[in-house]
Amino acid sequence: MEPINVTDATFKEEVLESPIPVIVDFWAAWCAPCRMIAPVLEEIAREFAGRVKVAKVNTDENMTAMHYGIMSIPTLLIFKDGQVVDQIVGAVPKKHIADKLNYYAPKPEVLN
Repeated sequence: MEPINVTDATFKEEVLESPIPVIVDFWAAWCAPCRMIAPVLEEIAREFAGRVKVAKVNTDENMTAMHYGIMSIPTLLIFKDGQVVDQIVGAVPKKHIADKLNYYAPKPEVLN
């Protein structure tokens, strides 16, 4: 599974109404740290397929970032049940992102 591009028009359906947690990458093409974290998020999307949706919002083309008070990019917001439950700012190691996502979307065997 690959990250999906989300726009202002699709944000509610893809993120707020998602039945599984969503990590949203607020990014821009000119942002070097955003380009650094992109391959990490592609790996996360594959590894967490079915448990977490990975979405990308281009801050130059969409106003959603302003609604959530995004001041620097990349900023990753984790949504669960339509609410922001966590935030990661900057290009961080994959393990940091994976640890947070494992908390909000534990593997099925952990649930038993």
